[in-house]
Amino acid sequence: DSIHKILRPTDVPDSGLICDLLWADPNDETSGWGQNDRGVSWTFGTDIVEQFTAKFDIDLIYRAHQVVDEGYQFFSQRRCVTVFSAPNYCGDFDNSAAVMCVNEDLHCSFLQLRPQYAGTAYN
Repeated sequence: DSIHKILRPTDVPDSGLICDLLWADPNDETSGWGQNDRGVSWTFGTDIVEQFTAKFDIDLIYRAHQVVDEGYQFFSQRRCVTVFSAPNYCGDFDNSAAVMCVNEDLHCSFLQLRPQYAGTAYN
């Protein structure tokens, strides 16, 4: 219910539900919730993914807002996927971007976009 009560559009505060929905990151070394190197929100472990997917009877958590080298990255036995859609992010990263495609049978596939200008800022 808390998510449904969020007024949109809204600014992202420094803490709280909206901040955590946007900025919490998966971490293989975290059990439960842990400190986030970004300095905002939290990290979560595979146990949190297992609890969440079981509680809400879902197969996959789709998330964004974290640079990943290949444009997408699975976590927690493929129950959570991070998809990042900006190749060569800010001209500072050599990351690819990705788009997740879901067909009518709920089969997921990924389209990767390789950076054109790896390692150099561009306008």
